[in-house]
Amino acid sequence: MAFDISPNILIKEISKLIRSLLNGKVLGLDGILNEVFKVVALVIIKDLTKTASRCLASGIILKRLKEFIIVVLRKEGKKNYFLLSSYRLITLKNTLAKVLEKYVANIMSKAVEEYRLLLWN
Repeated sequence: MAFDISPNILIKEISKLIRSLLNGKVLGLDGILNEVFKVVALVIIKDLTKTASRCLASGIILKRLKEFIIVVLRKEGKKNYFLLSSYRLITLKNTLAKVLEKYVANIMSKAVEEYRLLLWN
């Protein structure tokens, strides 16, 4: 069984993923709000798509896109702060990295469904 992933990303796919980014989220490492990225992407979508395609084709992801910070927040009102469930993890990533991650996750989900890779009891 082989699953061929084309490195040529369509502009409409990237546009859809960018539009799906949630507003009102914390700044990523690149300091770009999702709301701002959505507006700027309208102008640079062709270049973004070309860059994303090159990353997939070459298998090389820029170091800057791999960097992230995890912030640990205490959940209010918990009785025992020695338990991990008393904390929430927030991951701060580069905005373009979020889009690329969603793109690859969508491809993987389609492959799982198409090839029935998960067994249901």
